[in-house]
Amino acid sequence: MPLIRPFAGLRPVPARAGDVIAPPYDVLNSEEARQRAAGRPWSFLHISKAEIDLPEVTDPYDASVYARAALNLQAMIEHGILQRDDQACYYVYRLIMGDHTQTGLVAVASVADYDTNRIRKHEFTRPAKEDDRVRQIEALHAQTGPVLLAYKSQAGIDQLIQSVTTHTPDVDLKADDGIAHTFWVVKDQAVIDELTAGFDGMEALYIADGHHRSAAASRVAAVLEAGPDDMSGYFLSVIFPHKQMQILDYNRVVRDLNGLSVSELLENVATAFDVEEQQAAVSPSRPGEFGMYLAGRWYRLTINADRLSQDPVARLDVSLLAANLLQPVLGISDPRTDPRIDFVGGIRGLGELEKRVDSGEMAVAFSLFPTSMEDLMAVADAGKVMPPKSTWFEPKLVDGLVSHLLD
Repeated sequence: MPLIRPFAGLRPVPARAGDVIAPPYDVLNSEEARQRAAGRPWSFLHISKAEIDLPEVTDPYDASVYARAALNLQAMIEHGILQRDDQACYYVYRLIMGDHTQTGLVAVASVADYDTNRIRKHEFTRPAKEDDRVRQIEALHAQTGPVLLAYKSQAGIDQLIQSVTTHTPDVDLKADDGIAHTFWVVKDQAVIDELTAGFDGMEALYIADGHHRSAAASRVAAVLEAGPDDMSGYFLSVIFPHKQMQILDYNRVVRDLNGLSVSELLENVATAFDVEEQQAAVSPSRPGEFGMYLAGRWYRLTINADRLSQDPVARLDVSLLAANLLQPVLGISDPRTDPRIDFVGGIRGLGELEKRVDSGEMAVAFSLFPTSMEDLMAVADAGKVMPPKSTWFEPKLVDGLVSHLLD
């Protein structure tokens, strides 16, 4: 079984692509999705968040939600909004967010290689979220939310993907958040074969985002007993060279000071960090450096050299903050479950940290330097797991540009 293969995608007819595309299912709650889909009957949210078409009290995990999603998908096919390509293709997908551009390959990736860790993970999954994706795939008999994958950049593969973009795109649009989405269909068999062989020669791919979707695809394939030629043995993916991917900071806010006064907190922090008060918000400029917003003031924290580690997980800034401040000083022993801590994606800016502390909702905030793709891959290569909320990828893939039917 090849690592990746082309597939006959189900996608919007070009004139309808702007009506269809929607944010990923897991970045909106039900009410936000309902508002975004208002007046947009062909929004993909009617499939990815089908509870918006049911009474507001409906549990998003109720069986009726998955059944409604299947009906909505069928309706979009019957009305000619979505059409399936008549041959197996690859697709090239470019995202532009401000000055940042990334161009990757849309393909289906091997479940067998996921199961043997050639497609490498760096996060635990939650059973309830995995079950949700399994039920969605089973109801639709399709995968509609792509997994975000990365490969270690290779000049030949990078250039081959880029060469497709010299042709007129099949879809070229800008979403309402200002991010541009451009899409090319690759039907040239020589190019398809070269891409398949090029990826098959790679040691590994890396899951950047989509651990629940890939785990769910594996479970569905096992139930269906997918053979080497069955499309159910592959999952929908968009694969980017690691050098083009953008990880933003993923910051922390804590509700109280664990019984400490401001001066006591500063004294405790100084045992592991060099602490300098700053006149402006602190955006860390390198690993090992942190910002702390406390009682209306910003501080720059620099971890002491004797606290650093060579372990791929322990050396991460999210780990250093947890091991040297959040746990011993603020008493946050399990950030996955402790209600006293919350996480703020860097896309919201440092002003969001100030806002949440100044409002009294939180007592202290921490800004972090973004995790690098190299660190993510090192953790995955070591077979280890990153702490929760270690990475925030931007820009986000949209749902609806192409889906993978399992038959």
